[in-house]
Order: sequence, then structure tokens, then C-alpha cells
Amino acid sequence: MDIKERSIPATRKSVLLAAGTALLSAAVVARIGRFGFNPTDQGFVLAQVWRVLHGEIPQVDFLGPRPFGSAYLHLIDQLVPAPLMIGSSFVMMVQLTVATFALAAFLTGTSPLDWGPLRLGLVFTAALVGLNTYPLMAWHTVDGVFLVAVGWWLLDSGLRSGSRWRRLLGLFCLGFAIIVKQSFLFAAPIGLLILLFHPTAPPKKGWRLLGDVLVLGAAPSLYFGVVTVAGGLRSAIAQLSGGHQTWGEGLFLFWTAEFAGRADPRTYVFPVLLGVFVIAVAFQARERLGDFGRWLRIVTAACVVAVVVFVVADGGFEHAGNWPVTLLWLFSAAAILDAVVRRRLPWRYLAIACLGWMASLSWGYPLPGLLAGIFALGVLEAVRPPDLPRPPALAGGVLGATAFVLAGLLLMSAHDKAPYADRPQGELTKDLGEIAAPMRGVRTNTSVYTYVAQIRGCLDRYPASNVAILPDNPFVAPVFGVRNPFPLDWPLPMELTGDSPERMVEAAERLDREGNYLVLFQTVKAVSLTAGGPVPDAVAPDAPTIRLSGVEDRIKDELTGAEVSCGSFAGYWAPPR
Repeated sequence: MDIKERSIPATRKSVLLAAGTALLSAAVVARIGRFGFNPTDQGFVLAQVWRVLHGEIPQVDFLGPRPFGSAYLHLIDQLVPAPLMIGSSFVMMVQLTVATFALAAFLTGTSPLDWGPLRLGLVFTAALVGLNTYPLMAWHTVDGVFLVAVGWWLLDSGLRSGSRWRRLLGLFCLGFAIIVKQSFLFAAPIGLLILLFHPTAPPKKGWRLLGDVLVLGAAPSLYFGVVTVAGGLRSAIAQLSGGHQTWGEGLFLFWTAEFAGRADPRTYVFPVLLGVFVIAVAFQARERLGDFGRWLRIVTAACVVAVVVFVVADGGFEHAGNWPVTLLWLFSAAAILDAVVRRRLPWRYLAIACLGWMASLSWGYPLPGLLAGIFALGVLEAVRPPDLPRPPALAGGVLGATAFVLAGLLLMSAHDKAPYADRPQGELTKDLGEIAAPMRGVRTNTSVYTYVAQIRGCLDRYPASNVAILPDNPFVAPVFGVRNPFPLDWPLPMELTGDSPERMVEAAERLDREGNYLVLFQTVKAVSLTAGGPVPDAVAPDAPTIRLSGVEDRIKDELTGAEVSCGSFAGYWAPPR
């Protein structure tokens, strides 16, 4: 009877947390996520999902400088009862919210079921801060953060509680993270260290450790096993190792960079370090200092919290600003306090700081913005005096709700002014669902709408089973339901690693022999669409087209179909034979 009585509240709270996550995600998509569309990025992962659904093997039939684990993870997007683009945005927001909850639970060593209204409100707030003006779309970096966060949380809680299924599922998630992006490879050895040296774990047995390691390696072993059987291992190694290396240099160059024309964000780190020092000393001398020391810690903690709130507010949720890097270093400073107050190695803080570094290993977005919320929350958790009593539930709920509302207002203001890669929201008057059902509900500017409508017109005017619009329109295949005959959905210069250029040309040769194709080339740059620039109603078949790498011209040299043009596109068409 006692077990049943305890389980009912926990079950009810689990349902409420799941419902709250779904409701928040739906609200964010409805108010923010459906505004703005970028033909270059949005649809990139969905194009990989489309290939997997049609039986293609990653690294063999389609190529890239990253493994394609996200293509399998986002099969779930197809199950959401909403238009594809809207459903995909919803899944991404659920991932980010769950990741924030998982990291908060991992950081504090507690269960979300035990949290009061204040912490729950602050964690939901942290999810909004982590979103900032990042686009709501399926993306491999989001997947990596999600899998690592959930993996570490399940592993930690499984070891603390003795739950075998949590431990094993956490290890599997950490292994899965490796095959969504190489950046998250480092999460696996950290997971092994947690497994081996967790302070509350039972003694290790050799057979159990072997089984744990096998589970950790299950996803990458299966992935590369299939690639090997399909004969693509050598090509896969060349693809995955041939890209430009990045090591998160921006996180460290932060200390030597020049911030001309604006406040130096490094100045916020020093008062936090001072606050950490004062709190640490006052805590160590708490018995001698008595009430004075207690109030000194409370006042100093309040000042540190004020600095963190100011950094978030001053950053304005800017997509490419320095404020997430500042928060990472504030979070690292808080790790020192965690070590002093709790007399332990701050391994939870250090692990999450490493995750911020992993998320920064990117060509296009070398910032830890997706973890900005948990960085801010981690500082608050560190400076909170451990002997400070919990506030009453009502007061905590009001404070948590206030933080959530303020973050929501800042989020809406930032997105209204600058949706990702599109015009301000007031200019997003066109619904892309008028062109294709999978994009129903997505609103964009007139230029992007015209551009996408022209693609629809081209497909109708020149019917073919094999369609490619080069160089950077990966959304076309999953949205319009066509087959891209080339092995890359995004043949940008940095994406063309290993034998990818030769494989693109070989695909063009094969395509020309078989016929039944439409290959078009852009004459309008994506950045022009973002700026709301003009889209020509028509161009000549021999009009100059966008060249981002030499592969476009090599493809043209192989195609002998009829030269055609439609809207702002020019290319080649060969009807079915």
C-alpha cells in the first residue's frame, strides 16, 4: 500500500512534466518556430531522413563529412501529426527542453520529480534561454546535445539508484551521440570515467563492465558495420576525416579578442570570480562568522545572480553574440565554488563545460548557445547557500513563473526582430503551405516565397523522377517528394570531403546516360533571399549561376539534356525515355 501511495504522485508529476514539455514546445513553435524559412539549412537533416526512408545507406549512397545518425533519430519527425516542417520544429524544441531537464538533473544529482516550483520554473526558463534565436529545425548539433545530456543523466541516476535499464540506456545514448557528429565523440570517454569512478556506484565486476562497454559501442558498431558490409568503409573514413579541423578556438580566443564599439564581455567574469571567492571563504569560516557570514553569502550570491541575469538580458538572445561564451566561463568559475562548498571534484560542472566545448566544434556556429540556459542555471545553483531554507511553494512558484515570463518576452522580442536567416516577423506574410503541404504553417518573406514557388513551377513544367537544384536547396527532396540523384544534399565547399567531388561527377555521368532528370542551378544567392532581395521572374538558359565550388561546372559538363530555364533557375532537362 505504501509503495502504491508513493507511486501515484510520482506518476502524476511525470505526466504533468511531459505535458508541460509538449505544451511549451507547441507554444514556441506556434509563436516563434513557424516564422522564417532558410532554403539552405532547413530541410538538411530531413533530406537525409528522406534518403534513409527510401533505402539509401549513409556514407555509401549519400555522403558527408559527418556521420548520419540524425537521419535515423529524426525518423520520429514523420510520426508527428503535423505538417513536416512544423512537426520537425516541435521535435527539436522537445529535444532541447528534455536536454535542459536532463542536464539540470545531472548537475544537481536530483530527480525532476523531487523539484519544487522554483527549480521547475527556472529549468523551463533555461530551456528558453538555450533556444535563444537558434532556429527550430532538425539539426545534428541539437541531436548531439540531446543524446549526451540524456545519456549522462540516465547513467548517473542509474548508478545512484542501481537501475540497470537506466544505466544501459544512458550508455547507448552516449554511443549514439558519436554517430550524429564527431564533435560528441568525447562524451563517450567521459561516460566511461563516470561508469568507473562514480562515487555512489557499487564495486565494478568484469563481466558487467564488458557488457556496459558493448552497449556503449552498440550504435557506432552497427552503423559502421552496415557501411563496411556495403563496401563503403574506406570512403567513409576519407569523408569523416577529410574536413577542416576545428577545436573550439573561439572559446579561448575570447580572452584575447578585441571588442571594439561595445562593452567588453570579459569584465563580467571577474566580479563573478570575486563573488565565488567571497562565498567560498565565508562558507569555510561560517562557524566563526555566524549570522554575518550567512548574510554576506546571501548578499554576494544575489550580486552574482544579478550579473548572470544582466549577461543574459544584455545578450538579447543574439544568435552569434559573445554572451553564451561569457556564460560558459561564468559556469566554469562556479565549478570552483562547487568544489569548495561540497568538498569534491566538480565533475558534473566540468562534464557540462566539456559538452559546451563539444557543441562549439562547428564550422557555421562555433558557439555553445544551446547550453546557455544550463550555464546560467548552473551558476545560480552553485552560489545558492546550502543552508538557505527552501522558499514557500507559492513564493517559489511566483519567482519561477516570473523568470519564465521574462525570458519568454525576451525570446519573442528577439525572434520578432531577427528570425533565423529571414526578415523581421512583420515582413513574414507569406504561408509556404500554399506551395507544398509539408510546409503548411511556415511563414516567410515575399522573396523566399517567390523562390520556393518557382521551384514548384519548375517541377510541374519539367517533370522528371530525378531532381536536383544546386548548390544548396536540401529541402526540395523531402518537401516535394522527389529523388535527389546526387550523393550530397548540400555540396558546399567544406562538405565536399574525401571522394565526394568525384562521386558527384560520376552521378552526373550516370544520370545523363539514364535520362529522366531535371538539374537546375541557382542564380539567386541564399543570403539575398534572407535580405528580401529581388527574385527575377525569368532568366536565360545560359544565365550565370551560383558557383560555390568547382563541382557545379563539372556537373554541367556531363549533362547533355535540353538547356532550360524557369523562374530564376537555369539548367538541364531530359524527359523519361
